[in-house]
Amino acid sequence: MDSLFYQALQTPSKIAIVDQSGSFSYGVLTDSAKRIAFHLLGEKEDLNEARVAFMVSLGKDYVTVQWGIWMAGGIAVPLCITYPLPSLQYVIDDTGAEIILVGPEYEELLRPYAEASRIRYIRLSQGIPESTKFQLPPIDSERGAMILYTSGTTSLPKGVLTTHANIHAQISTLIDAWKWTSEDYTLCLLPLHHVHGIINVVSCALWAGATVEFIHPFDAKRVFETFLEGRVNVFMAVPTIYFKLISEFESESESVKLSISSCLKKIRLMVSGSAALPVSVMEKWQQISSHYLLERYGMTEIGMAISNPYEGERKAGYIGKPLPGVQIRIVDENQQEVQEGEPGEIQVKGPSVFKEYWGKTEATHKAFTSDGWFMSGDIAVVENSYIKILGRDSVDIIKSGGYKISALEIEEVLRKHPEINDCSVVGLPDEEWGELVAAAIISSENLDLKELNTWIRELMPAYKTPRKYLFLNELLRNAMGKVVKNDLKKLFT
Repeated sequence: MDSLFYQALQTPSKIAIVDQSGSFSYGVLTDSAKRIAFHLLGEKEDLNEARVAFMVSLGKDYVTVQWGIWMAGGIAVPLCITYPLPSLQYVIDDTGAEIILVGPEYEELLRPYAEASRIRYIRLSQGIPESTKFQLPPIDSERGAMILYTSGTTSLPKGVLTTHANIHAQISTLIDAWKWTSEDYTLCLLPLHHVHGIINVVSCALWAGATVEFIHPFDAKRVFETFLEGRVNVFMAVPTIYFKLISEFESESESVKLSISSCLKKIRLMVSGSAALPVSVMEKWQQISSHYLLERYGMTEIGMAISNPYEGERKAGYIGKPLPGVQIRIVDENQQEVQEGEPGEIQVKGPSVFKEYWGKTEATHKAFTSDGWFMSGDIAVVENSYIKILGRDSVDIIKSGGYKISALEIEEVLRKHPEINDCSVVGLPDEEWGELVAAAIISSENLDLKELNTWIRELMPAYKTPRKYLFLNELLRNAMGKVVKNDLKKLFT
């Protein structure tokens, strides 16, 4: 854990965070985090892995609360600031949180817990008093550090417990792979109840001694204005954000477009993740920014495991190669490694892999092979040493008429149609075929489906052609921009 605070101690006067309330140095972060840690401890010497749920504004408050929980020996449970009360209650109850720490913006929402006798309720609005204590507990690296919840696209969300050692491995791997330094300046536009925002953006930047600027809520115009100020040189986002930035760019005047493009060229690294990046979005962004986005692959359970290279060839539609220190294998249904070019499940081993699903011994056991490989459930193929995701076995691999069909492959073809803005492909239960290929489409035009199918069959085999279509104004997505396909399937019925 000390590694995360190293830069804070080395460069206390350097600006670490910029948010809507101001700019804050590493020294301010450290002092504020210690004050919170001592307040959490109270009369105790150590929180001993007590779960501390927190719901605070994104920026300085978030970081100091998270650091304070870790310094006091607790397990941090970040709550999603856009969730309704029942979803928050699920996380609080499932973790058995003993303390809830809440910012003034969210006090009313979490008021039902204020009177709960078993839960200590701390309001930031009341201030955090100075402490007379000076001793923080030593924190072993194998202790639990954080519980994040899976996106729940296929079942109820599960709490993923990572240790301090896991987090250390996740961060240090990316620091080396993506060449983070104290000279970097990045934006955080992402939710901070997922690995992408917490680890890839905020923790990597602060570990390296860089600066993080928070923009919340997301505003495409403001993002471009910030780019034009010339400080940002690292940028990470999900495909949905890139799509919105492209739309905003296209609405600007030619002179503004030229200024934005010129500025974007100077950024050293741009990354896309958390959902499959449509090749069409990759190509449009390259035209705008001159950047070939770096795609990578990770999960709540493993942090980042696979990445296109920082230096070297990046391939559109591919997630790259295993990161240093991460073991990857692609196996068939019999747990045998497949040959290059054959599809199989991605399995992962290494120090970044999580400890357990909180309170779910059986689910944890089922997630690993007998020899300790984490089974991701994602189907991929290796082509010329680069790994390509075909989809998630449960939602993106459609089993129809004896074929295993990649929904992501069909989506890429559909997006090439000039009148289709976005789409999502799912498999619907069918007695004859097992599953039928179905496509939800966002289009500005009334498409002739017969003509659409004729067009598709010129690009892929007939058995992959959708049998059902649904026209929508927008796709159902979760907080990280992933389409919630199980909910989407219900719309077809």
